Amino acid sequence: MKKEKVKLIGKPLKVELEDPAMVIEWPRTLVHHHTYGQLSKFFEGLKQGKLFATLCVNPDCLEKKLWLPPRADCPDCNQPMEWRELPQPVIGEIFTFTRVEYPGEGIELSTPYWQIDVKIPGLCTIPKGYLLYGEPHIGMKVKAGFRTKKPTNTILDLYWIPLEKKLKK
Repeated sequence: MKKEKVKLIGKPLKVELEDPAMVIEWPRTLVHHHTYGQLSKFFEGLKQGKLFATLCVNPDCLEKKLWLPPRADCPDCNQPMEWRELPQPVIGEIFTFTRVEYPGEGIELSTPYWQIDVKIPGLCTIPKGYLLYGEPHIGMKVKAGFRTKKPTNTILDLYWIPLEKKLKK
């Protein structure tokens, strides 16, 4: 496995509209105009180096932890969710990982790279991401990093940085 950092090989997506919801121009064979709708705050936060999740505030709902990726409505009770910013630095641990060699269309990262699932305290979900550099292991502590300079306006603006070196046996 290569030792250098995973590099973004795509181009930042153009933001066409920011209010009332973020709309990006996502060029493919045909130009697709995609809206993030009620989840725009999440992608705006990434550009600012902030990680937002959502919380169901319905007192009758059983789930009281945060959702990341965020949801506009609670999957359990179908009520509107509220935004919460995760405190910095966002630290998690690798729950599982896989080496990606052929990512398919739309993932504009150099290959191979490590796709990781990150367990973060206080979340009811285990979000996916990618390791910027290094070699992962289950339980490895990682810290959220953000592409705030030349953001892509996609989930690729969130990456994970190792906080430890793998112990050699």
